[in-house]
Amino acid sequence: MDAGAGAGSGNASGGAGAAASACCYYALLGIRKNASAADIRTAYRRLAMKWHPDRWASDPGAAGEAKRRFQRIQEAYSVLSDKGKKAMYDAGLFDPLDDDDQDFSDFMQEMLVMMDNVKNEKPDTLEDLQKMLEDMVKGDEGSHRGVGGRVPPDGGRRTRVAPYPQQQHRR
Repeated sequence: MDAGAGAGSGNASGGAGAAASACCYYALLGIRKNASAADIRTAYRRLAMKWHPDRWASDPGAAGEAKRRFQRIQEAYSVLSDKGKKAMYDAGLFDPLDDDDQDFSDFMQEMLVMMDNVKNEKPDTLEDLQKMLEDMVKGDEGSHRGVGGRVPPDGGRRTRVAPYPQQQHRR
């Protein structure tokens, strides 16, 4: 697939930001979703050379289109070459038009990193899970500790409360 042809798809809206959000960054660069960092860099360089505005300066009609495509190619590369942004983009959480939500973006990047770390951990065995369940059911046997090893504020005494108050019916 010629990435130049794919770059123009879904561009009836005009603006570079709106067009970029309507088009898949992978299709824009002409690569597959599982492309390596080297493949992403190679595709970017090839397309950046092809659509660089300086190459089209002699043709004013094409210069505007070249500039728009070049900006979209740069945006796609800036997202796909950044591991955190790429993970958010792949998860459907990256919005290039929303610059105000940097805190949420940072939070989601941290969550994705934590999820990757969990994937790399050794999974719990059936025996481990049984032991955890046993510990949760038994508790600490007389130490009056609650969830997570914390002592309840009432010193370990618990009062049972009916889940729904009983209503009295009038006759």
